[in-house]
Amino acid sequence: MLELTIHQLHADVPPERARELAMLGYMQWLGGLPAGASYVAEARRALAKAAPFAATAPGVRAFCAILALSIKRPLAPLDLALPASRRRGGARMRRAAL
Repeated sequence: MLELTIHQLHADVPPERARELAMLGYMQWLGGLPAGASYVAEARRALAKAAPFAATAPGVRAFCAILALSIKRPLAPLDLALPASRRRGGARMRRAAL
């Protein structure tokens, strides 16, 4: 799941959209953790695996920032939210992308 999440975050997007994608990626990664896994160990592993891509992908950089904050002591709540709903062009934009 981690490799898929990192791959999905390799998009050249504006910083605001990169943060939204990173939050979604974090939630996807978190949902894919095995039961009984050590969160801190898994977060460190994810951070180590994603860090080399942070310089070239804003979404991965934001994902790394979320991971780093999540294991920082003292623990504090993360500011996570689903992206606001908005129209992005619908079928016309999907067809244009092909």
